[in-house]
Amino acid sequence: MRGSRLKKDDMVAVVAGKEKGKTGKVLNIIKKRNRVVVEKLNFIKKHQKPDAQGKGGIIEKEGSVHISNVMLMCNKCNAGIRVGYRILDDGKKVRVCKRCDEILDD
Repeated sequence: MRGSRLKKDDMVAVVAGKEKGKTGKVLNIIKKRNRVVVEKLNFIKKHQKPDAQGKGGIIEKEGSVHISNVMLMCNKCNAGIRVGYRILDDGKKVRVCKRCDEILDD
């Protein structure tokens, strides 16, 4: 499996599926299944058995979205972009926006 171009806390735009056109922050990456969990998108209902404190019932939480259905957002372009890589003078490898050549990593 190839490495993901996304990282936790990245802003992404959904480009396909029922949440198309929405944006959000990556909460979790599930590498084995090629999926990402995006904040406040793709809500699912989970039936949870009550625990010792009595908390249970039907809980709504974010479901995962396939990684191919999201694109990384560029702060400068303010749009979904393709990701390239560049090695800086100090030897550090960083992600760059293919559209405006802006460095995405801090």
